[in-house]
Amino acid sequence: MEKEKVLKELQPIFQDIFDDDELTVTNETDASQVEDWDSLAQIRLVASIEKKFAVKFTFAELQDLKNVGDMVDLIQKKLK
Repeated sequence: MEKEKVLKELQPIFQDIFDDDELTVTNETDASQVEDWDSLAQIRLVASIEKKFAVKFTFAELQDLKNVGDMVDLIQKKLK
């Protein structure tokens, strides 16, 4: 799945988790740029992403993520 398609499919997940229909995520988006992105939101976000793409992430993989682009790359890797 191409990067843009993965990012597009992540958009509604982020909007739902953060209850913000105006939220737009890019590859550069990180937790410091999104209000209410705390550890609980992170858990809900990861669970929703795993469900949507039918993938599982390890704790180590998640620790290495710096921004949404890293998540997109990880999802692409898992889908191959």
